[in-house]
Amino acid sequence: MKKHLEVVGAVILREGKVLAAKRGESRYPYVAHKFEFVGGKIEPGESAEAALAREVCEELGARIEAERPFLTIEHEYPDFTITLHTFLCKLLSDVHNTEHEALVWMPLSALDVAEWAPADAPAVEALKKL
Repeated sequence: MKKHLEVVGAVILREGKVLAAKRGESRYPYVAHKFEFVGGKIEPGESAEAALAREVCEELGARIEAERPFLTIEHEYPDFTITLHTFLCKLLSDVHNTEHEALVWMPLSALDVAEWAPADAPAVEALKKL
């Protein structure tokens, strides 16, 4: 049986653009060098919103406010499955790249799901319709 992870992702919008974090090398080639929403695993006993605030602080050195749930996605990768809870978030401070290959403000009109981690694709498609 594959390992199942509960994860969160921050959909941070500004001036018609979304903040995209590009992953670096990975032991899982299907997500290496792909864009994703900033976020990560929900720890035992932690709420999704608390996990999101913690992960954004760790990955961007930034503070956010989770304004509302955006989309929950179930995805099966070859090695594990995830439930990804995305939230529309308000950025409350500057961002600093602490662990990604790149941070990019991508125009919603130019989003290409092929550039994103497969689990994030449904949320990217939904953003294109905003």
